[in-house]
Amino acid sequence: MWNLLDGDESFPSDARTPATPQLANVLPMFGDADDDGPMGWQERALCAQTDPEAFFPEKGGSTREAKKVCTGCEVRAECLEYALANDERFGIWGGLSERERRKLKRRVV
Repeated sequence: MWNLLDGDESFPSDARTPATPQLANVLPMFGDADDDGPMGWQERALCAQTDPEAFFPEKGGSTREAKKVCTGCEVRAECLEYALANDERFGIWGGLSERERRKLKRRVV
């Protein structure tokens, strides 16, 4: 139909062409890949590599799979600390459900 390419030249928006110049301008907005700032632990969290639905089950749904992932996570403590500090009301955080986090808060206070 249309001849958008002349010879062997690739189309400018071809996904295979590296976008290094544009990428260099964008990365500073999101921080370095090795950023270990206040929320840097999230990049190392095992849950970031799994199905998020397991960590936010329907009411009465099983939390077993999510908690199983949490047991082997190196940032479990940071995750739990974040959830407690930010009063997360839903989901599994640091290996604990919302109910378990409330119990923990009551015992500490």
